[in-house]
Amino acid sequence: MDRPALVTDFARGFGDALPDGGALLGLDLGTKTVGIATCDAGWRYASPGKTLPRGKFTKDCGKLREIVNERSIAGVVIGLPRNMDGSEGPRAQASRAYAKNLAAALELPVLLWDERWSTASAEAALIGQDMSRAKRATRIDSHAAAVILQGAIDSLAGSAF
Repeated sequence: MDRPALVTDFARGFGDALPDGGALLGLDLGTKTVGIATCDAGWRYASPGKTLPRGKFTKDCGKLREIVNERSIAGVVIGLPRNMDGSEGPRAQASRAYAKNLAAALELPVLLWDERWSTASAEAALIGQDMSRAKRATRIDSHAAAVILQGAIDSLAGSAF
């Protein structure tokens, strides 16, 4: 790769690095799992996907690469776990490091998206669907990834490129 992989906090820079449209992959990085969501190529809606058990980076990256290839993914949106006051702690720094490594490995641009309230929003939606606590526990991470991705694509779709 001729240039360094793009990792940014800004939707505009991320959007500029993408082709016109293209499916995106959303990730909610947990300590034990990675919630996955995807969106359509027109950036209209995000859909929850799988929840992967978190392992070594190379193993996780291999599974994500399969999804990237199957879905023709153009870019990745990763939730950035900021503190409620907007500051960043150790989890945010770990997400930044993961994003940098993933961007280089997949050779795709990565957008770090503020994920405050994503899990609470996803849980409220699942409760609204009258989903049992046990089912919510297995699906919450992928639904949180969809909330993160939907926020990013709403911003991208509203931006003037």
